[in-house]
Amino acid sequence: MDTNPDQTTGHDDGASSDRSAHGRGATGGENRGEGSFRSGFVAVVGRPNVGKSTLVNQILGTKVTITSRRPNTTRRSVRGVLHRPGVQAVLVDTPGLHRPRSALGRRLNEQVVEALYDLDVVVAMLDATASLGPGDRLVLERAAASCASGSNRERDLRRLLVVVNKVDRATSAEVLAQLSAAHEVLEGVKNVGTLDVSGMNDEVLRQGVSHEDGLEREQDRGVEYFAVSARSGRGVDELLEAVLERLPEGPRYFPDDMVSDVPEAFWVAELVREQLLARVRDELPHSIACRVSEWEWPRVRVEIVVERESQKGIVIGRGGEVLKAVGTAVREQLPPGAFVELYVCVEKHWQENPEAIERFGY
Repeated sequence: MDTNPDQTTGHDDGASSDRSAHGRGATGGENRGEGSFRSGFVAVVGRPNVGKSTLVNQILGTKVTITSRRPNTTRRSVRGVLHRPGVQAVLVDTPGLHRPRSALGRRLNEQVVEALYDLDVVVAMLDATASLGPGDRLVLERAAASCASGSNRERDLRRLLVVVNKVDRATSAEVLAQLSAAHEVLEGVKNVGTLDVSGMNDEVLRQGVSHEDGLEREQDRGVEYFAVSARSGRGVDELLEAVLERLPEGPRYFPDDMVSDVPEAFWVAELVREQLLARVRDELPHSIACRVSEWEWPRVRVEIVVERESQKGIVIGRGGEVLKAVGTAVREQLPPGAFVELYVCVEKHWQENPEAIERFGY
């Protein structure tokens, strides 16, 4: 853990200013004279709680973004960097695209739109355990619209991968229904292509997809489909292979030892919020914001903000039991010797205050 709260682990400051919305530019990064090196940015998009952050963590093999069962856990686009021989993939975990009810919600949706700009691959995620609704349709349509290239904005749908997640909690029939529904949404877009269910390891499902619905099987014609479990890793290797195959030749945008672009202070605040989300009642998650107010390593003071006085007691818990449990869980994820001080305060209607949203890093 670095003593500078604004620094990202192993992150070259020059890399963060590269190429437009994702922090990269036409001349950003370095190739090191290695011949053919491929690199690119991969946006992971979907409705809230479909498993985007879990997938990013699973692919990277380490935790770079917090997760919870609460919708809209992710409030800021987070970049994680995957390093493989001859290739570098920058995965952009995004907030869930949803119908906003506050200024914060509108800001989260803006981040999704920004993440879909000037990228190389789009992973559009759906939940196998929930029927495909208007929000999923919006995700698919936005993702397809973003896959444009050239001055005439021709669609290049081969850059779009549709992923049905949570197959470990769904039946084969449910997964097939989601894959088919997604294909139906996109069938009006030219070059819609293969339905790949290799991650299912289910011969019945394979036969169903191969012989029903008249779905295309030519992998190089357009969209490719996958069924995975981000939690267990089932089918993720096949998805990752497809992602890496689609990356163009390019430079190294980030150094080899960099795995995330999240500043350390923001990461500690996110760890605190993650633990609170696991412990508070349903009405509180959206009202909680966290930020580091003091950083004198190894002492870190984290401010927990709620919107009403009545919420303070819930966050603190009887005899401070909630804060104690949160502090202990967070310290276990930090280097030895870290001391995390938690302080709860009230800032009324902060979700409607653009200045507050900016201050909290969203």
